[in-house]
Amino acid sequence: MYWQPEKECMAREDLEQLQLERLQSTLYRVGTHVPFYKKKFAELKLDFEDIRSLDDIRRLPFTVKQDLRDNYPYGLFAVPLRDVVRVHSSSGTTGLATVVGYSRNDIKNWSNLVARILTGAGVTRDDVIQIAFGYGLFTGGFGLHYGAERLGASVIPISAGNTKRQIQIMQDFKTTALVCTPSYALIIADTMMEMGVNPNGLSLRYGLFGAEPWSEAMRREINEKLGIRATDNYGLSEVMGPGVAGECQECNGLHINEDHFLLEVVDPETLEPVAPGEIGELVITTLTKEAFPMIRYRTRDLTRLIPEPCPCGRTFMRMQRIMGRTDDMLIIKGVNVFPIQIEKVLFEIEGTEPHYQIIVERKNHSDRVTVLVEVNEAIFFDEMKKQRQMVDHIKARLVSELGIGVDVKLVEEKTLERFEGKAKRVIDKRKL
Repeated sequence: MYWQPEKECMAREDLEQLQLERLQSTLYRVGTHVPFYKKKFAELKLDFEDIRSLDDIRRLPFTVKQDLRDNYPYGLFAVPLRDVVRVHSSSGTTGLATVVGYSRNDIKNWSNLVARILTGAGVTRDDVIQIAFGYGLFTGGFGLHYGAERLGASVIPISAGNTKRQIQIMQDFKTTALVCTPSYALIIADTMMEMGVNPNGLSLRYGLFGAEPWSEAMRREINEKLGIRATDNYGLSEVMGPGVAGECQECNGLHINEDHFLLEVVDPETLEPVAPGEIGELVITTLTKEAFPMIRYRTRDLTRLIPEPCPCGRTFMRMQRIMGRTDDMLIIKGVNVFPIQIEKVLFEIEGTEPHYQIIVERKNHSDRVTVLVEVNEAIFFDEMKKQRQMVDHIKARLVSELGIGVDVKLVEEKTLERFEGKAKRVIDKRKL
């Protein structure tokens, strides 16, 4: 199923011509109306009219999150405030919030792009979509909401939290599609079990999850526990919100809405393009945003592009699901470690629960990693010999995956804190 087949199945040659035209238009917009980019172009002695091919994008400057903070709140807007119909922002927990704006046309495009993602996942106008993302300044809730309404589906804007009520609403309102973070989906599944609710008795069929990295094993766990088809989708507020990319029902990579976004994958150290298919940092240039265009925004998200065609018929290039972030990456004894690598191992070991936490400390000038792993009750209260065998097994698997040794501690079910939004997997206690 396609939402806009004439666009989603466009010939590559036509798509690349459209991308170039829209890139040139965007460069004119920012070069004329945004002082930050005017100054950047002047410093590089760059005339944006000289950008005549998609490869020329490498001549353009990068934009980073600090640039958004330095221009707080409206310094990067390309239109006057009278033309801005919506403002969103990040939480600002690590500094000034990043503020983004949308014109009326931006909202229209955003709704259509999210409708594409929903349709690709199998959702139709006959579905009842329960949105358990937080609403407010966070883009996730409203982004999926407007896209679902554009699709014509029935929307339950329940927002995040109050898990038992979420389940009651699912039962009473006959929810068919759930939208939230993957970690919260597992919390819902565990709460159902506690309440004695059988997921097979619900109308739930689809789950659209995003906002945090998750593994293939976690997908299988969600599908099994909730009896649904779980798909991944990707977006970030700085370039729009949800709707940048999403999986179709093949679940073999996220289709990028390339007619609205130009994506690059670069080495986060050298900032040079990586070889095709290699993992690197995702860089995004918006092609149609009017109020808040972004040029070569460094997302800090790690992925790789998948150029091979998808059986679904869409011609847009795909990207691998996000495996982590350059700024979430832990450097342990000189080795790069991502929480998603640890998660992948744990989900493959029988008896572990889908909840874990990574504690990083520095003792005697040496890094020490302890992985707290929830295990089911039978194992936790089993004889000590079997517990030690399980710990040794997990440690051996992690050494093989990570290339370094870590400590492992088994904890009882429901010992680790649960999060209704993004899961907090890492506690880094090092004084670096």
